[in-house]
Amino acid sequence: MRTLGSLFLLQVQGEETPFAGSGDVIRIVTDTTPINQAVLIILVLFSIASWAIILQKFWSFRASERDTARFLDAFRRSSKFSEVQAVCPTVGATPLVGVFQAGYAEMNAQFRVANPGAGATATPSANPPTTSTRPILKSLDGVDRALIRAATNEVNKLERRMTFLATTASVTPFIGLFGTVVGIMIAFQRIGATGSTNLAVVAPGISEALIATAAGLFAAIPALVFYNHFTHRVKEFSAAMDDFALEFLNIAERNFT
Repeated sequence: MRTLGSLFLLQVQGEETPFAGSGDVIRIVTDTTPINQAVLIILVLFSIASWAIILQKFWSFRASERDTARFLDAFRRSSKFSEVQAVCPTVGATPLVGVFQAGYAEMNAQFRVANPGAGATATPSANPPTTSTRPILKSLDGVDRALIRAATNEVNKLERRMTFLATTASVTPFIGLFGTVVGIMIAFQRIGATGSTNLAVVAPGISEALIATAAGLFAAIPALVFYNHFTHRVKEFSAAMDDFALEFLNIAERNFT
C-alpha cells in the first residue's frame, strides 16, 4: 500500500506541469499564425457589433413596451382622436403612434375632401356627434390601407439591424471553421517538416486551430439566441398593431360611416 501511494503521488506531481498551462488562451492567440489572428479579429468585430445591437434592441423594445401600455390607456380614455394626437409626442417609442397617426391623417384627408369648407377644423371624435354636420368617411377601405401601410413600416423599423444578428449567427461558425482548417493544415506541415508525431509537436498546432472554432461559436450562439428572442418580440408588436388597427376601424365605422 505504501508503494502504491508513492507511485500515485509521483504520477500527480508529474501531471501538474503540463496541466498548469492549459488555460493560457492569450498565449495561444499570440503564438498562432497571422491567418488565424486575422480570423479571430474578424470574429471579435462580429461579436462586438452583435452585442451592441443586442443591447440597443433590449433598450428600444423595453421603451416600446412601456409606451405601448401608456398609449393604449390614453387612447381608450379619450373621447376624441385629437386628444390622442396630443398625447402621441410623449409616447413616441411605441409603434402604435405611427399606425394611429396614419389612420388619423387619412380620416382628416377624407373629411377635407367631403367638406372643403371645413378645412382642417373637422376633428374626428371617438364618440358620435349629435349635430347633423358630423363628418362622414368616403372610404373606410382607404383608412384600412393607410393603417396597413403604417403597420408594415413600423415592423420594418422594429426589424432594423436584426439581419446582422442572423448573419452573425450563420456566418461566424464557418469563419471559425476556416481558421481551424488552415490551422490544422499548418500543423500537419509542421509534422511533415519535423518528421515527428510526438504530442509535444502536434498539440500546439491543433490547439491554435481549434481556438478559431471556439471563437466562431462564441460569436454565433448569442447572436442566434437573441435573434430568435427579438423576432418573437417583433411578432408580439405586430399582433398589437393589428389589434389596434381593428379597434381604430371599429370606432371609425361606428362613428363616421
